[in-house]
Amino acid sequence: MILKDIMTSDIASLNEMSTVQDAALLMAKHNVGAIPICDNRKVVGIVTDRDIALRSVANGSDSSQRTLGEIMTKDIVTGSPSMNVHEAAKIMSDKQIRRIPVVENNNLVGMVSLGDLSVQPQLQDNAEKALSNISLPFK
Repeated sequence: MILKDIMTSDIASLNEMSTVQDAALLMAKHNVGAIPICDNRKVVGIVTDRDIALRSVANGSDSSQRTLGEIMTKDIVTGSPSMNVHEAAKIMSDKQIRRIPVVENNNLVGMVSLGDLSVQPQLQDNAEKALSNISLPFK
């Protein structure tokens, strides 16, 4: 099985100049915990609900003024639609991440999360292993 088979392809994204508040509102609207940050359709970063809590709210920043470029994670891991799901689960486990943007020809085409892995019966062991490693202190 490959990422294309399980990825979510209708992805909301924002750009670096969008505000933290914009991201929080979009997360609430789509019931997601991460928003890819794109320059056109090229992924340049990712912002998670945890990033918002720790990099903005915790230090008292004004979420309507602070940009995503200031708090986003820039060193992101991406996958391709043809990547094997077991390889993606291993990367999530090794890098201690819960989501991987899926990119084709430098353009965002989808997102795969641990949740996507866990709902596939044949992938539940992969998701469980990845989650147990993600929950450990960072290596």
